[in-house]
Amino acid sequence: MEKKRVLVTGIGGNVGQGILRNIRNCFPDIYLVGIDITSFTPGNHLCDAVFKVPYSFEEDYISTVSKIIINEKIQLVIPSTDYEVYYLSLNRNSLNATILASQAETSKIYLDKFLTYEFLSKNSIPFAKSWLVKDYDFSENEIIAKPREGRGSKGIIINPENPLELPSDYMIQPLHKGIEITTAIYVNKDAKLHGLFTMERSLTNGTTTESKVVFKYDKELTKIAQKMINLGGLFGSFNIQSIVTPLNEIIPFEINCRISGTNSIRHNLGFQDVKYGVQEYLFNEIPDSPNPIEGIATRILMDVIYPNQNNFDKLNTDNSKFLLY
Repeated sequence: MEKKRVLVTGIGGNVGQGILRNIRNCFPDIYLVGIDITSFTPGNHLCDAVFKVPYSFEEDYISTVSKIIINEKIQLVIPSTDYEVYYLSLNRNSLNATILASQAETSKIYLDKFLTYEFLSKNSIPFAKSWLVKDYDFSENEIIAKPREGRGSKGIIINPENPLELPSDYMIQPLHKGIEITTAIYVNKDAKLHGLFTMERSLTNGTTTESKVVFKYDKELTKIAQKMINLGGLFGSFNIQSIVTPLNEIIPFEINCRISGTNSIRHNLGFQDVKYGVQEYLFNEIPDSPNPIEGIATRILMDVIYPNQNNFDKLNTDNSKFLLY
């Protein structure tokens, strides 16, 4: 029987690498193809084949990915970055593979934090109060300024001295203080909430470094997630980032319309959203039921070493001998 073939995007990042590891763990016979904007990444050793592609917003991105899908006989594409979710979903009808992503119109809203605020507020769904730079009214004692588009903590400014002089592509929110939590939600093919999973977390440079499973916020977060799902357009995994204030108020401040960076952690703690997506969209199976457990996780730096090699361009797949240390 011919192997199933899956393409994972953004394998240079921790989200893509987590997806690859989860698929290797659950479906070792799947042929994995990785793509990234560079030809050599830390994710290469997890793939059977690797290809360099343009940025997703560049003109040649879709045509390049389409050729890879055809030549590599790809059946399922799993995007790992926000922009690739949008552009692949937007062009899904012209691609000869299933795209595991929310609808393009929905993912476009969640690409922009201010559009997210307007959209959710209009539909009576909690989200941190937000202003465009030009509209900020100085009503808050402490604020956080961030790019409307972007990922992680890049470009964030705490209590800027002159808020109205920030670039026009920035937005402003109150600086809510408390416990930061991240919630992964999986929506099945029938647009039903399949489950959710929340962790308290600490970040370094926008990436989770320490996390602890928590269940006490599930009831309220389920209400928020269900309201979002009821608006339509969400499929597969998405992520809500929130602050829990000292008064136990949950304030979402960012939505990621994709599989999030903690996918490899929660995979081992009973919430396997990458697996659910592959079961539904590749094998046409009913996804396993989530069975989350308590747990704590931290992250370490490891090395992928290729002995007796001196050319990065030759290190494209797991066929190159390597060791993890």
